[in-house]
Amino acid sequence: MKIDPQQAGQDRLDLATALKELRRASGLSGERLAVRCGMSQSKVSRIETGRFLPSVVDVQQILRALGVDDATAAGLLSLAQVANAEYEGVRASVRRGLHHRQRELAALESGARHMRHFLPAMVTGLLQTPEYMRQAMSPAVEPAGADVSRAMVLKLERQGVLHDQSKRFDFLLTESAVRWQLCDASVMAVQIDHLVSKK
Repeated sequence: MKIDPQQAGQDRLDLATALKELRRASGLSGERLAVRCGMSQSKVSRIETGRFLPSVVDVQQILRALGVDDATAAGLLSLAQVANAEYEGVRASVRRGLHHRQRELAALESGARHMRHFLPAMVTGLLQTPEYMRQAMSPAVEPAGADVSRAMVLKLERQGVLHDQSKRFDFLLTESAVRWQLCDASVMAVQIDHLVSKK
C-alpha cells in the first residue's frame, strides 16, 4: 500500500470527529467513557482531538462502551484500519527518506499521459508553492525533524512536468483543502494566488 505523506491525517481526523460525536450523542462524558473502556480520561481526550491515533482494539472498546450499532461500528473499524495503515506508511516513508517517494512519483509521471489529482485535505504537490510545500512535507511522525530539503528539490523539479504539452492534468481541490490554513496567512495568500494563476 503506497500512501502519499500529504494524505496522512485526514482519516485520523475523521475517526476522531466521529468518535467524539458518538460519545456526545450517547450523553456520556469523556470521563465516564474512559471508565467503561478501562482507559485514562486523557487518552480518550487525545483520541477525540486527533492527537493520538487509537488502535483498532481501542476503537472496538470505545464502540462497545457506546453501544454503537453493527453497521456504524463496521464503518468506523474500517476507518481505524486505514488510518493506522496510513500512519505506518508515512512513518516508513519518513524513515526511508521522503526524497525516495518523490523519485517514485516522478517515474510514474514520466510514463503517464493523463494524470488526475485529488487531495481532499490540502493543495496537491504539483501545485504547491515552496513555502507551503515545506510545511506540508514536515510530517508530525517519528523521526520528527527529518530533513525535507532533498525531497523539496525533487518535488519542485517534478512540477516541470506541468509544462509538458503531451500530458493532460485534472486537478480536483475541495474548498476545505484551499481554506485550511496550513501555514501563516501570508504564505496561504501566495499559495492561493499561485492556484489562481494556474487556471
